[in-house]
Amino acid sequence: MAEAPMVGALAPEFTAITDGGETVKLADFRGKKVILYFYPKDDTPGCTSQACGFRDAYLLIEEKNAVVLGVSPDGQKSHAKFRTKHNLPFTLLVDEDHSIAEAYGVWGEKSMMGRKYMGVIRSHFVIDAEGRIVQAELKVSPADSVQRAIAAIGE
Repeated sequence: MAEAPMVGALAPEFTAITDGGETVKLADFRGKKVILYFYPKDDTPGCTSQACGFRDAYLLIEEKNAVVLGVSPDGQKSHAKFRTKHNLPFTLLVDEDHSIAEAYGVWGEKSMMGRKYMGVIRSHFVIDAEGRIVQAELKVSPADSVQRAIAAIGE
């Protein structure tokens, strides 16, 4: 597993497909703050709670000149269904090959009921308008992720 980028470092650049089928790059969001959050799977309890937390705070996030990008290994159809079902006002990015998660150091070994497997470690990164990381939170809880990210964009 790669090391997570440090606060103050330039955020690793990436290109991804969105839930709507468009291609976006992190550089497309220069001039805005970005909350880039990584979650394991669409429509699971913790991931839904985290996504809905960002949804419920989205007006405040927009007021702070910020956007939210959610990243998981699920495909475009799964993301589109998840986004529609929960009325998410932000973009979900497809990371089926987990290259974005690896670049941010959040693809790693997990365990459930004694079984070890590789997966996304719930995390978020707050990136400033110039593309530098101002906050990196790994192994964060769904509720803490939303509150801590919003606090960081206000700074």
